[in-house]
Amino acid sequence: MGIIKLQNIRTFSFHGCLIEESKIGSDYSVDLEIKTDMRKSSLSDDLKDTVDYVHLNQIVVEEMAIRSKLLEHVGRRIIKRIFDELPAVSRVLVSVSKLNPPIGGDVEAVTVVMEEYRN
Repeated sequence: MGIIKLQNIRTFSFHGCLIEESKIGSDYSVDLEIKTDMRKSSLSDDLKDTVDYVHLNQIVVEEMAIRSKLLEHVGRRIIKRIFDELPAVSRVLVSVSKLNPPIGGDVEAVTVVMEEYRN
């Protein structure tokens, strides 16, 4: 088995429970880690034999563009799409961070981390 990581995928999105967040948006960062069998691709040197990280990035960007109130909801959608579209993935670890959240304090980010294994 092997791990593919995409770190600090940056988006500008409109998530949050406050009405203002749906209008002004905020900066987000997503870290993604997937587990897959890399034996075939390590021998073949062929993209079709592995999980394409371009596809992983596309899933994250598309799901981050769909407004949600909760970061947990966005994370769940990312995990579901990865399992639905990429059967070679056996585990997903995703971290969704809202940068400079409007919580009345000097906080750099709020992060939700979710991990799931394929059934």
